[in-house]
Amino acid sequence: MMRTVNEPGTTTPVVAETDVLVVGGGPAGQAAAVAAARAGAEVTLVERYGYLGGLASGGMVLLLDDMCAENEVSVGGLALEIIDRMERIGACVATPKEDCFRDDPDVRARWVRWGFEALYTRKRPKPIVYAATFDPEGWKQISQEMVLDAGVKLRFHSWFSRALVEDGAVRGIVVETKSGRQAVLGRLVIDATGDGDVFGDAGAPSVHGSYIMTLVHRLADVDTDAAIAFERNDPAGAQQLDREVKQMLGGSWDMWWLLTPRPGVVWCNCPHIPGYDGLDPEHLTHIEIEGRRRFMQVVRFVREHCPGFARAYVLDAAPQVGVRQTRLLEGEYVVTKDDVMGRRTFPDVVARGRDYYTPYRSLIPKNVENLIVAGRCYSATSEAQRISREIPPMMVMGEAAGTAAALSLESGVTPRKVDVTVLQKRLVAQGVNLGSLVPV
Repeated sequence: MMRTVNEPGTTTPVVAETDVLVVGGGPAGQAAAVAAARAGAEVTLVERYGYLGGLASGGMVLLLDDMCAENEVSVGGLALEIIDRMERIGACVATPKEDCFRDDPDVRARWVRWGFEALYTRKRPKPIVYAATFDPEGWKQISQEMVLDAGVKLRFHSWFSRALVEDGAVRGIVVETKSGRQAVLGRLVIDATGDGDVFGDAGAPSVHGSYIMTLVHRLADVDTDAAIAFERNDPAGAQQLDREVKQMLGGSWDMWWLLTPRPGVVWCNCPHIPGYDGLDPEHLTHIEIEGRRRFMQVVRFVREHCPGFARAYVLDAAPQVGVRQTRLLEGEYVVTKDDVMGRRTFPDVVARGRDYYTPYRSLIPKNVENLIVAGRCYSATSEAQRISREIPPMMVMGEAAGTAAALSLESGVTPRKVDVTVLQKRLVAQGVNLGSLVPV
């Protein structure tokens, strides 16, 4: 049996009270905070690190995709706003409109190495769609500006410890800080922790899933023109080297490196390491150690063998491990793989990805009040979450959660009883694309 220690009881100071308390400042959380604040609510956003963006910036998941259905951009609102604002400061490259939804060779040649292909299609060649790649520091800068401009109060360096639950409703949270334990109270709480930390501690039903984990990194001083020319002039040789690299990595997407907005800097969303638990510190430690071992082996190999990589070095590795799935809410509705693959729509749809729809009920936990969930821990089966967890749709989900929170307080009802028709109209007015079946 595991040994235990007894901790003395303590009195925890309340350091802040707010209308809407957002826990977690990743893409879903920052969108929720901005949406709620723009709707007139007083908002506090609590984040464990010293920056916003979560796995987008800290995890360096630098490709924004899963935004298109057929020949239309299927997301909107804050997910597109942050792309536009990052483009203005030169921290983002997105597909030009005239090149979207085309698969002719010249367009593919321009954008395939940026990762701007349709992600989940079986069509070959994959068409180029609207997508974007960004610099992680650009995301941090713009997301912080958006949050502060909206009037959100930020509390960084505050690590969630436990939920404060009274009479079946979440009333706030306790966080660990360098100053000790602190309490932050909210009339309504949004769990955007990614791992479902709040609803997990509050007692809402959930399941524990897992998926591949990654230690994302970037390489600098790469002659990308030479590397691409080699692939085109000697495809057989390039494919052989690619196979050798992937064997060292132990797993990767089709392309183990992609272009970024920074000249000579490439993004490596690998290695893929399955079979570990993103809630277990020993497993996370293993991913840090093993991930670095693998990509350093690759760097030594490509410097010697791959044209364009002779001077390459590791610019940085993500400060956050790339965790894709841990706790999943079992909410009022559980989205299934058939829902996603079958493009099933819902009368209470509040978010949309490429061609799938998210119902409001999948953001609402059972048995717990005053709580909304947003982000990759939303209510879905493990199989469904794996194909519906990209950053832009999660931002739309966050915007829906924040807008719903403000509407809940405004209407004097719990989130469970929010008028979804009113919520949908507000989201559409904010530029969110909910599909043609939703009245405007």
